[in-house]
Amino acid sequence: MGTRDQTVGEARRRVAENLRRLRKERGLSQEAMAELAEFHRTYVSQLERCVTNISLDGLERLARALSVDVLDLLAHIG
Repeated sequence: MGTRDQTVGEARRRVAENLRRLRKERGLSQEAMAELAEFHRTYVSQLERCVTNISLDGLERLARALSVDVLDLLAHIG
């Protein structure tokens, strides 16, 4: 892993990986995911790459769009 990976928090990494996994399980592109959550497509990409943080309100929007509990986006990766 690069230097950037070492500075990214565990919660952000979990959201990124769980978002990507859940989105792909549902057969959604980043663009389709963004539309469902009412985000810009580039924002979904940034979240999945750990480039940006997400607010609690945004986390709820993602969870609602994926029909999961917010805790599913924060679940331990393992």
